[in-house]
Amino acid sequence: MSSTTTSAGADAGPARRLEVLFEELSELTGQRNAIDGRIVEIVAEVERDDLWGSTGARSIPALVAWKTGVSPANAETIAAVAHRIEEFPHCTQGLREGRVSLDQVGVIAQRAADGSDEHYAQLVEVATVSQLRTAIKLEPRPDPDRRGPQPSITKTGDAEFDFWRITLPHAESAVFAAALQSHRDALIAEWTHDRDNSDGTADQHPPMPTQVDAFLRLVQAGWDGEVQRRPHGQHTTVVVHLDINQQIGALHLGPLLADAERQYLTCDATCEVWFERDGQVIGAGRSTRTINRRLRRALEHRDRTCTVPGCGATRGLHAHHIQHWEDGGPTELANLVLVCPYHHRLHHRGIITITGNAANLTITDRAGRPLSAASLARLPKKPPPAVKPCPGPTGERAQWWWYQPFQPQPPPTTNQN
Repeated sequence: MSSTTTSAGADAGPARRLEVLFEELSELTGQRNAIDGRIVEIVAEVERDDLWGSTGARSIPALVAWKTGVSPANAETIAAVAHRIEEFPHCTQGLREGRVSLDQVGVIAQRAADGSDEHYAQLVEVATVSQLRTAIKLEPRPDPDRRGPQPSITKTGDAEFDFWRITLPHAESAVFAAALQSHRDALIAEWTHDRDNSDGTADQHPPMPTQVDAFLRLVQAGWDGEVQRRPHGQHTTVVVHLDINQQIGALHLGPLLADAERQYLTCDATCEVWFERDGQVIGAGRSTRTINRRLRRALEHRDRTCTVPGCGATRGLHAHHIQHWEDGGPTELANLVLVCPYHHRLHHRGIITITGNAANLTITDRAGRPLSAASLARLPKKPPPAVKPCPGPTGERAQWWWYQPFQPQPPPTTNQN
């Protein structure tokens, strides 16, 4: 039996019980809003003073999601409010005092125009999130880009399918259509040949190739051509000259490399490494430095994602030598881990460290603190914020015919006199 049921009385009527529950809900909502306001202040300080750079997080929202355990969408909302906390002092003050919710202020921080804090400070206390979205949509917008659609490739998806949208100029579209038709013609020719030489019935024949089959064949043909050109290619091929005595690296016909850049390139980039002593070339780097296709498949199967806690990136990952290759680290599964390009560069710049072996990995930040995938949530030691109960939005239907949208002020003109 809950405390609210006890305070209302087990025999109290439904109306009285609901009144007591709503009173507690209002009190808890106000406290939650105030706590969210303090979280926003902490995140704003972390962003303002660039404190998050030493944590290894890819971004402020990624740091918030990692350390608080909230969803990426909620982390984006917290980060958006924190980023514009100085632009919306009245709205964020309402959040700190428990009068408005994080989602209400988040809609304003993510979408409202500059200078609209006072305009939305009163509306945010009575309007729902949906009503605030509508109010912001009524703001006058800058003239749309009249250049029209630009060449692009976009991807969306649901639980079952991915949806690709390709926008091309007519000339490039004609090339794409011709290539697609060429591959479909080849597939149909193969399909016809197999059907005419098959002893099976018509029901046993595979269906006629479609545009989708032709598109996949076009992708596979391009992939096979790239693999044939660069069998172990994962990154652009470069040439690095390395002085083995002074540990100095330089790009071929290019500038000297910093230590971090040299180690980064020789770790998991398809590049030729030429060893020199006293300015004389003494040999080329051993080919086993580059991770072959089989080893990389085993590495991807084992690690799946970037191994830095809180990251979770799955695409474009690098195979990193835990003991650096130029220090004698072997190109073996036990000495390799997958890291995303962002964290790979952070490691070689000394911001995070990766030590141990693949089975017992230790990753620390610049201060030597171990990075953990766990959030920072724990039992509170302080009492809840002393704020008034939150009444929430009024719930009234919005009459948009009388609403005056926020009008951005034009920039001041410079007096030429």
